[in-house]
Amino acid sequence: MDIREFLENDRKSVIALWEVCGLTRPWNDPDKDIDRKIQFQPNLFFVGTIDSEVVASAMAGYDGHRGSVFYLAIHPKLQGLGYGQKLMSHIENVLTSLGCPKLNIVVRSSNESVLKFYNNLSYAPDDVVSIGKRLIPDT
Repeated sequence: MDIREFLENDRKSVIALWEVCGLTRPWNDPDKDIDRKIQFQPNLFFVGTIDSEVVASAMAGYDGHRGSVFYLAIHPKLQGLGYGQKLMSHIENVLTSLGCPKLNIVVRSSNESVLKFYNNLSYAPDDVVSIGKRLIPDT
């Protein structure tokens, strides 16, 4: 799998990937999420391709204090083959090169397979509670 920055012509493929991976939610418009990302740190929006087909994606961020990853997706037919680990390693290297000291990742507590994936990459739960407030509704 090759990893590169997101290009606008990847949009439909990325959204289809998110849908097949079950990452889309009614309260988050994926087109708007992409629009927002390409306006802020577009160089941290990655896709993984095999034979020019988008099979993976991740939106990373760095605010000068902590890094983040959202929309990490590997096509279900390719999960368990090391592509997720390769994409996360790429993100970790890029964020480290920016001086990012720590990466925080939000995972739904019910998503046991993803929690196991991150645990296998040496990520561990932090003693924190993630709280949020919607400032701009998508719907």
